[in-house]
Amino acid sequence: MTTPIKIALAIATLTLSAQALAQITLYENDGWRGRAVTTNKPIRDFSRGGFNDRSSSVIVESGRWEVCDDANFRGNCMVLRKGSYDSLSRMGMNDRISSVRPAARRNRYDNEAPEPLPVADYEYRRRPNENVFQAPVTSARAVVGADEQRCWIERGQVTQQHNNSGVGGAIAGAVIGGILGHQVGGGTGRDVATAGGAVAGAAIGSNMGSRSGQTTSQDVRRCENVPSQTPAYWDVTYRYRGTDHRIQMASAPGNTIAVNRNGEPRQ
Repeated sequence: MTTPIKIALAIATLTLSAQALAQITLYENDGWRGRAVTTNKPIRDFSRGGFNDRSSSVIVESGRWEVCDDANFRGNCMVLRKGSYDSLSRMGMNDRISSVRPAARRNRYDNEAPEPLPVADYEYRRRPNENVFQAPVTSARAVVGADEQRCWIERGQVTQQHNNSGVGGAIAGAVIGGILGHQVGGGTGRDVATAGGAVAGAAIGSNMGSRSGQTTSQDVRRCENVPSQTPAYWDVTYRYRGTDHRIQMASAPGNTIAVNRNGEPRQ
């Protein structure tokens, strides 16, 4: 076997291996709900299976996948990495996917989709071809969160602290007044003017300093802690085949919960 043929066979083997490991699941509704289709092979046209333009959320189990809004991998296409995409609306592909196929392995794609969710939060998603049953809810209890701090702005009276500012003002006023008084008159008259200026300056300085202790009206921020009224989660109990099960839910449940044959919750 010649070297070029060996290289071609090796490339073909790697490509087939990558495609065999790749798997994608498309869901009819946001949040991995509703009817689902799973494949590990290219699908050229979803209209043959009645799933054309119906995908709203995706989970890429492995590999990377190219999804296109036209059949035969044409039109607007995007590459999805491994992870969960709870909604295709943000990338403009909601209810538009018509064909999918495993993408070639590269470090970078020009048409790569935004980052998937950092954590694959789809433990309770319905698996393809999985039967679900309705289990009655026997109790549901809302668990509220920690106390909340509520703040507001109101008009209030505030007294300014002076800390002997009147004394400091009196001293400063006396010095300035003495200097100005000394510049008036001569001889004994100058000394009298100096003393008079010091007394007057002290009085003015003391009066100015005392203003720092006056009461003024201004906006004041006040806060208080109040009990939270918002449920942090719901503690729910349901019965399936004579056994009670408990789960925590982000929202209030209905009268029943969808479960699989093992009693595990399904969205």
